[in-house]
This record gives sequence, structure tokens and C-alpha cells, in this order.
Amino acid sequence: GEGRYIENGKMREKTLTMDTLNPQVKAVEYAVRGPIVTKAGDIERGLQQGQKHPFTEVIKANIGDSHAMGQKPITFLRQVVALCSFPELLNSPSFPEDAKQRARRILQGCGGQSLGSYSASQGVDCIRQDVAVYIEQRDKGVPADWDNIYLTTGASDGIVSILKMLVSGQGRSRSGVMIPIPQYPLYSAAISELEAVQINYYLDEDNCWALDINELHRAYQAAKEHCHPRVICIINPGNPTGQVQSRKCIEEVLHFAYEENLFVMSDEVYQDNVYSPDLQFHSFKKVLYEMGPEYFNTVELASFHSTSKGYSGECGFRGGYMEVLNLDLEVKAQLVKLLSVRLCPPVSGQAAMDVIVNPPLPHEPSYLQFHKEKSAVLGALAEKAQMTEQTLNTVPGIKCNPVQGAMYAFPRIFIPPRAVEEAKSLGMSPDMMYCLRLLEETGICLVPGSGFGQREGTYHFRMTILPTTEKLKVLLEKLRDFHIKFLKEYASLEEPKR
Repeated sequence: GEGRYIENGKMREKTLTMDTLNPQVKAVEYAVRGPIVTKAGDIERGLQQGQKHPFTEVIKANIGDSHAMGQKPITFLRQVVALCSFPELLNSPSFPEDAKQRARRILQGCGGQSLGSYSASQGVDCIRQDVAVYIEQRDKGVPADWDNIYLTTGASDGIVSILKMLVSGQGRSRSGVMIPIPQYPLYSAAISELEAVQINYYLDEDNCWALDINELHRAYQAAKEHCHPRVICIINPGNPTGQVQSRKCIEEVLHFAYEENLFVMSDEVYQDNVYSPDLQFHSFKKVLYEMGPEYFNTVELASFHSTSKGYSGECGFRGGYMEVLNLDLEVKAQLVKLLSVRLCPPVSGQAAMDVIVNPPLPHEPSYLQFHKEKSAVLGALAEKAQMTEQTLNTVPGIKCNPVQGAMYAFPRIFIPPRAVEEAKSLGMSPDMMYCLRLLEETGICLVPGSGFGQREGTYHFRMTILPTTEKLKVLLEKLRDFHIKFLKEYASLEEPKR
């Protein structure tokens, strides 16, 4: 059978089987790379081997991976990282002086002036200093101390480290973590793995996925019965929901956290991705500062940023940082200890992060090209955000909120009762069945809403707005045709009305 083989007539069991596997690992789910994506990979290999499908290519709109979808790297960022990786290029006339100046500065901060040496656990000092200057400028002069900055392996690694610090207690005193529903599955996965208690607060779909303070109170009071709520996570701009929080809303959340003594985790990796002209990104830190010293000097806040999103889309470099405010000094030493076990984040990723916080300035030679490339990426995303929302809303049985920011649409889909029954008889969620059928019939790979969480009885999917404008048009047309056909098929099965 599974997990054993016979040698000299003796049974040799495997040490690690599904029975002996850490149950916390089994409990982890991560939808954006889940079963649908595996299936998409199989279909793709099939197409390459000449298998017949009703389409010629798989369009992957399941994960926010910009470069995989054809977005071009920002020249200046790659120049600086190239110079750091291969310093002989510093003598080459084909690299601009401002890129060389940044590379020299980063290399000065590296042991043996090489990207190949370990950095300090918190990251290269001069990069952390650049991050602090960037935050100060972004927040219009709110002070930032580089000693509160920790470079991380993408934002994910920082988020997991902070959660790890916050989880303790047994039974009813076990740490509870408040997360928005729908959420990015990193949160549920980390909570699961750390055996913390997940506390869902629901975003208001009818009000453009806004965070409703009354819902926070409801979720908190209900959770207090069975755990100790200690942390609230916010994703702004939202993933998978694409909303941008208002300043007033952020103030209410911070006031709530202050009153209830909660640690605040603010995932701000999409801070450069705001498309609605009348909206702007407000950092939790800036709002906290403006609420006055009794807030700014007491509320514990960790904010996260990354190289993976924004306009650079450099997911593969795994660059990121977090800024942690008002941490107890002894606890801070413990955090540094925890981070030091992993030695350091990839130094090439740290260099990429440095370019994002220290881009070319108007007087520098690379400024014009950089500005042009950055505007082109964000302009195209804004256009695609609008096109996605508008097209989806023309389809009967699909309703999509404005994509105000981030890189995703999370439309609500009507699934006929007969289709819901069929899915249940197959032992899968209705939106999973929908997405599987969509993949098999059109080659479009989306993630079902059930992978992110949704209100009972509602169904959604998440799609990225990253494909090229041409591909996105094709995707949306195919999706519309599929949805109408799907509705017809299951509606025609409905019982005739008596």
C-alpha cells in the first residue's frame, strides 16, 4: 500500500506519512496556488504536447505576478541590481551615473562590498535609512526612525514573523487574529499554521467593500467568548477586493485598536496602486500621527511594503520591509533574535527595495525614462481596472464593485440553485465548480471566492487585471460568453413554475 515497501520480507514503514505529518501543515490552504492552478498547469502541458482543447492557450489570471503576465521591468531598477551583482559593470559607459552611484552606495554597505555576503538580520543599514527617508516623504514629514525598519523576504515573511510573535496562550486565552473577509490567504494559512484563532470581520460588499466599524465591534465581542483577540490585520488597498480605505475609516480602526488594546498590522503593499482619481492612499502610520501623541506613542503598529507590486512588479526578488512602531524594547530584541535565525533576506532583493524607496530624482539622468516607465505601468493598470469593472457589469448575473486599487477584481456571481446542488453532490464549493468549468472550457484560470472567504450564500471569483489589454479583452469576452452559457444551461434545468 501507500507509504511502505517490502524488503527481505520485512515491511519498512515511511517515517513521514499523512498520519504522522504535522496536522498544522495539513490544515494550511493557499488558494492562489491551489488545485485549479495545478489543473491549469496540466492543461498547459497537454496543449504543448498537441492535445486538443477548445482554446489555444491558458490565460493565468490567478496570481498577482506582473512579469509573468508580460509587464516589463523598470530599467533603472534592473540597472542598479545588475551593477550590484556584477560590479565590473561600474566601468561600463552604457550605465547611467545615477544608477552607478546607487550601486556603489549599496555595495559599500555590504560585507566585502559584495552582494554575496550576509547582511545584518534587519537588513543593510543604508537601505534601511533610505526606507526611513522614503516613509517620511510619503507621509509628508511624519518622523521615521530607521531603527524601526526591518527588511524582509517579500512582505509575507514580515507578516508571518509578526504573527509568530503575537501568538500565545491556551484554550480561551489563545491569541485571536482579526482578519478581513474576503482576505488574502496568506493570513488564514499563517493563523492555521501557528494554531492561532481566526476572527473574521466582513467587509461591506454593498458599500464598495468598505470596512464597517460596527462589524469590527461585532466580531470582537463574539470572539472574546472563546479566545483573546490581540491583533487586527488590515489590507489597504484591498486584496482581493481592490478598495481604498478612507482616512475617516482608518481613524476609526485605529481608535478601536487603541480602545481594545489591539496590535495593528497594516498590509500596504498596494500603496502605489490607486486608480480612482478621487481617492488617495493614506498610510495607517500617517493617520495615527495626526490623531495625536497619545495615539502615536502608544498604538503598536506594523506596516508592510514590498517590491512585488506597485509599478515594479518584481515578485521574484523577494524584497520587502516592515516598519514596527511602539514595540516594547525587550520584545524588540526578541524580534531581532527571531529574524536572525533566518540570517537575512536576499541581499539582491534588499537592493531592489532600495531602488523603489530611492528612485531617480528630477535632476538625475535616469529620471525621464524612469518616470515614463512608471506612469505607463500605472496608467495601463488604471485603464484595465476600469475596463474590467465596466465589462463585468454588463454581464447578467455578475456584479463588480469599482476596482479602486490593487490588481484584482472580485466580482459577485449568481450561480443557479441547480448548479449549487450539482457542486454539493460533487463535494466542492459552487464557485470552485464554476472556475473549474471555466478553465476546462475557455483556458481561463481564476481563483474561486471560497479561497478568500465570502459571506455565506454568496459566490465570487478573483481575477487579476494584469494580462495585457488585448489579452484582458479576450479574457473578459470569453468569460461573458461562458457565464451566459452557464446560466442558460442550469436555468433550462429549473423546474417549470407551477
